[in-house]
Amino acid sequence: MEKKNKKISKPQPNNPLHGVKLADILAYLEKVYGFEELGKKIKIRCFTHNPSIKSSLTFLRKTPWARAKVEALYLKSIGE
Repeated sequence: MEKKNKKISKPQPNNPLHGVKLADILAYLEKVYGFEELGKKIKIRCFTHNPSIKSSLTFLRKTPWARAKVEALYLKSIGE
């Protein structure tokens, strides 16, 4: 019998983003602010030119500095 290599996730009480998917963060921010307001708060093209969840996720997954800004806005908006 082979053992499967599964990572067991340990709780991370000091990380408020632990277990929160980028897609969920983006959907929340889009619902709260809308893409127009997001484009004003975070000046990146994926929010200002033909915005969509899919295109924004693609960009944010490849661009660490932009993802950090989105995560910071999310934490600010939920009161962390």
